[in-house]
Amino acid sequence: MGRMDGKVALVTGAARGQGRSHALRLAQEGAEIVAVDVCEQIESVPYAMATPDDLTETVRRVEDLDRRVVARQADVRNSDHLQAAVRDGVSEFGHIDVVCANAGIFSPNVTWEMPDQQWQDMIDVNLTGVWRTIKAVVPPMIEHGRGGSIIITSSTAGMRGFSGFAHYVAAKHGVVGLMRTLANELAPHMIRINTVHPTAVDTDMIQNQALYKVFLPDEENPTREQFGEAFTTLNALPIPWVEPVDISNAVLWLASDESRYVTGITLPVDAGFLEKVG
Repeated sequence: MGRMDGKVALVTGAARGQGRSHALRLAQEGAEIVAVDVCEQIESVPYAMATPDDLTETVRRVEDLDRRVVARQADVRNSDHLQAAVRDGVSEFGHIDVVCANAGIFSPNVTWEMPDQQWQDMIDVNLTGVWRTIKAVVPPMIEHGRGGSIIITSSTAGMRGFSGFAHYVAAKHGVVGLMRTLANELAPHMIRINTVHPTAVDTDMIQNQALYKVFLPDEENPTREQFGEAFTTLNALPIPWVEPVDISNAVLWLASDESRYVTGITLPVDAGFLEKVG
């Protein structure tokens, strides 16, 4: 028996990175998956975003685990896209029990030099996209009448301020406020909602030259190794970053019945980052 047997999980940003990891970890424990990703580039994002081929690879890996998957190229900035994906998932599986509102982007800039569009893209994806995802999936969850679990990917930047990332920090703080409100609104329906707060995670979102230069401005061509050395100083545990599966294991616990009475919490998976910065 898997910890997610009989459950269906919708995961946004599922084409790669943390989203793919969450989909696979939940599928390993028995969940069927509804996988959503925009699979297009957003102009203000300084690294290559996921592609349709990446989403196809997620599907292949879920199916290799002998689980079913509905995959849709959908933009969390578009409610129609999300509602269509939810309808297709419910049509295929009959219900959705778990939501991983994971889709997110990252870009650095000084607050007063930030173009309006860079700010707006961040808020639209990382904050409003979470709201749109939840808005699309909560009605069928309530109608199903079996409760459920919603997990929002926030960040250590959802609990502390960081220079150079005002739009990201604002969005990640914003989803905490959204979660705390929904914990009260959804409790009568036995739907739980929590946020996870990773430190740096070893994905393309941090492994790119734009972020390397923020932390190593004096290096002409900073390397992954140099970036890792700089980042190790930020965590209490002597590691530069965590792996996607480390977050997925926390997501799995929050999705499973093992946390059946846990709602409204902010769960760090941060190698002691928040304790160190105090």
